[in-house]
Amino acid sequence: MEKQDAVAALAALAQETRLEVFRMLVRAGPEGATPGALSDALDIAPPTLSFHLKELKGAGLLSVRRDGRSLHYAPDFAAMRRLVSYLSDQCCQGVSTPDARKRRT
Repeated sequence: MEKQDAVAALAALAQETRLEVFRMLVRAGPEGATPGALSDALDIAPPTLSFHLKELKGAGLLSVRRDGRSLHYAPDFAAMRRLVSYLSDQCCQGVSTPDARKRRT
């Protein structure tokens, strides 16, 4: 994952409603959920929800599929794994932090 992609994903998630929508979609799993189900469950007005879904999709965190007249939004689990990997890929590379120094003494 490139830095700008990580920044876009984190920026999209750094908003309370979008984080709540994304977490609900993660709970729903690969099948995802329809905007109507999300709107009802989270008590979010459809136009507001539409805006937040667009932001999450634009950040590469959601996929959308059409089933007849219904849309199903689902988390892009591969993108989520890439983001977590990007955030943790240099974990514990020997950098001495103040907390690590305190534990050694």
